[in-house]
Amino acid sequence: MAPKNKGKGKDKDESSNSKSEGGKGSGGKLKPATSINKEEALEKLRNGAKFDEVAREMSEDKARQGGSLGWKVRGSLMQDFEKVAYELEPSTTGSPKIGEVKTSEGYHIIMVEGRK
Repeated sequence: MAPKNKGKGKDKDESSNSKSEGGKGSGGKLKPATSINKEEALEKLRNGAKFDEVAREMSEDKARQGGSLGWKVRGSLMQDFEKVAYELEPSTTGSPKIGEVKTSEGYHIIMVEGRK
């Protein structure tokens, strides 16, 4: 059990605490942290925050680097994720057109920068 406390679980607790400071109306409920993060992230995006900045601040995976997954070919992503991604129009991080999806990996907020 000790490795779990030192690893990813601790990081999630720390990121939840830092998000509570920024979210003024979040209350004291920390249990559904991934759901809270998603709603906070969506609120920030809807209020004009840049997509890459929100991704760096609130993501729990590779997206902490700004959210970029690079170019992906059809069939290389999870089916539910890909369905939403391929329906989105390209946009910019400063004015993102976003899609949302929940997969077995978690909640995802998606923005497409370009198409080939």
